[in-house]
Amino acid sequence: MRCWLPAAVLGLVLTTSGAMAGPTLLFDASNGKVLYAEDQDDQWHPASLTKIMTAYLTFEALKSGRLTLEQKITVSENAHVLPPSKVGLPVGAEMKVDLAIRALIVKSANDVAVMLAEAIGGSEEAFVKKMNETAQRLGMTRTRFVNPHGLPAPEQVTTARDLGKLSRAVLADFPEQASLWALADMQIGRRRLRTHNGLLKTYEGADGLKTGFICDSGYNVVASASRDGRRLVAVVLGESTGRDRNVRAASLLQHGFDSYGWKQMFDTTTIDSLAVGEAKAAASIRTSLASWQCNGRKPPRRLIAKKRKGKPRPPRKPTRPARAQLPPTGYRRSKSTW
Repeated sequence: MRCWLPAAVLGLVLTTSGAMAGPTLLFDASNGKVLYAEDQDDQWHPASLTKIMTAYLTFEALKSGRLTLEQKITVSENAHVLPPSKVGLPVGAEMKVDLAIRALIVKSANDVAVMLAEAIGGSEEAFVKKMNETAQRLGMTRTRFVNPHGLPAPEQVTTARDLGKLSRAVLADFPEQASLWALADMQIGRRRLRTHNGLLKTYEGADGLKTGFICDSGYNVVASASRDGRRLVAVVLGESTGRDRNVRAASLLQHGFDSYGWKQMFDTTTIDSLAVGEAKAAASIRTSLASWQCNGRKPPRRLIAKKRKGKPRPPRKPTRPARAQLPPTGYRRSKSTW
């Protein structure tokens, strides 16, 4: 189901480099007014967007005094065995909460998500219960969490509408933490960890929030950007590549900013009052992704180690990717990706 403002407001169509793979939602963070929505109630696997809820409960624990930024939390065996993305500290190692929050948001560290969950809830299971209770309190009626990190779990589902509610809540309830969502990198010892959110470097005004990817979900993002005191948030789920995810989110945000002045002329719908569409249950989109790790295709030649006699062949120059249709302003190419 698509929900549009009049064509004069949003500019007829929103285009990407490929077909839209999943649900989308664009809204004003200050009042929740919806500028665009499509399949907003279809269930989807959140992947690492789950960590927005983990961060919400961490901020809540800080605000209540149950946790402090200088407090140290420990790497358990349960946290250590998780696959990447992760910080990768050994069992028994300690990390300050302040650093852990940054690793959760910037690196999207799965091990750190469990460390925070155990510190706040006493156990991962107890923390997940808090996640679901908070989701219900925020009105996330079609969301269910089974872990704090977003690694594959068939029962872990959400919707674009519910992610909109969560994102708006974390920005409104914890404005003092807003700068964390805009971090492009961080330092742990000698290691510099960089964000997966390419929009922070390529889209004017981008200031958050979080990306997510597993094979069953495709490339997800909740992207926010601020201009002239206005903050818009775009939820994009199920794109087939990271580049498509960035272009789609940037296109939504740009059309939102271009049409912002018109919103005073219309009684636009809010996230809460938006009509419920013909909602679908979550399904894997693994086979439609370009990622060779997900669709069973052979890996690229450059990743297959082969011994060659004599002088090694010089690396081939990368081929130029197909040109995607970009928004007219506010978006630029980075050196290596979009």
